Amino acid sequence: MASKHNRPGAVRKNKKTQTKGTGGNGRQALEGKGPTPKAEDRTYHVAGKRKLAQERLAAARGRRPDGAQGPGAGKGQGSGQRPAPARRIKQADDSEIVTGRNSVLEALRSRIPATTLYVATRIEMDDRVKEILTLANRRGLAVLEVTRPELDRLAGIDSVHQGVAIKVPPYEYAHPEDLIERAAKAQGIPLVVALDGITDPRNLGAIIRSAAAFGANGVLLPQRRSVGLTASAWKTSAGAAARVPVAMAPNLTRSLQSFKEQGYFVIGLDGGGDTPLPGLALADRPLVIVVGNEGKGLSRLVTETCDAIVSIPISAATESLNAGIATSVALYEVAKLRAEA
Repeated sequence: MASKHNRPGAVRKNKKTQTKGTGGNGRQALEGKGPTPKAEDRTYHVAGKRKLAQERLAAARGRRPDGAQGPGAGKGQGSGQRPAPARRIKQADDSEIVTGRNSVLEALRSRIPATTLYVATRIEMDDRVKEILTLANRRGLAVLEVTRPELDRLAGIDSVHQGVAIKVPPYEYAHPEDLIERAAKAQGIPLVVALDGITDPRNLGAIIRSAAAFGANGVLLPQRRSVGLTASAWKTSAGAAARVPVAMAPNLTRSLQSFKEQGYFVIGLDGGGDTPLPGLALADRPLVIVVGNEGKGLSRLVTETCDAIVSIPISAATESLNAGIATSVALYEVAKLRAEA
């Protein structure tokens, strides 16, 4: 029998030598293995592993991957179920992390718009953790169980998380014109609080809380040199930030001028103001009350924009009032004068 090397076959030629072909024996290798599967369909690929993790998470939470309710859906952590497992936490956006059992519990009680609750594996269950899990389940938050090292990385070096943390997405600010439209539709005389360079989130939260208590139609923040509505500010507001819109102005002076064009009077709070707050004549007009920076007070341009600079009479032994307290006093006086009118 002739050797396969001696049988006729295709002859490949090159510049130096001539070689015989395989006679079709390598055809299968030449055909390949078909189209490359998608990344998410390859179990060894990062996207494939992420897809499998999401499927396991959805199954553990009693939901199908497409988001539809599955068996056991709605039975949350308050009923004794363990949080869904998660391998890795990714923090690639502008979300904020609130850590610590007391802080997380207060944040959930205040209805901060959290999206995810992280719970450390094998956490010691006390009354606070149980209430945290119950509130998270009641609000439909994603509850993920993570390792201690992963929670350490998420919380940061200087943060004590005590085994729990929540993720708070960036606040969605309103437009300054939205405050004018809201005030026009609401009952009563329009009232807006504007902040000129407030940098303490606790002051911001306290001001929002006072604005809600005394019927203000919104709070206006400048885009630069001002604290934003962080989780700390939201928590200090005791849930008032969910009821009072907060707008952000690219240019505070121009926004104040726009309010004046709509018939508002702009008054600034300053200890050296020449208009006393008690019996304020402008109280029965549409008002924007401007509060200055905790240390520097009102900026020059904002001061020039104000129709009046108002001072709060205080004891000579006290140098000044905290920005949050000064705002509360001013809002109370305006509300009282409007009620008496």
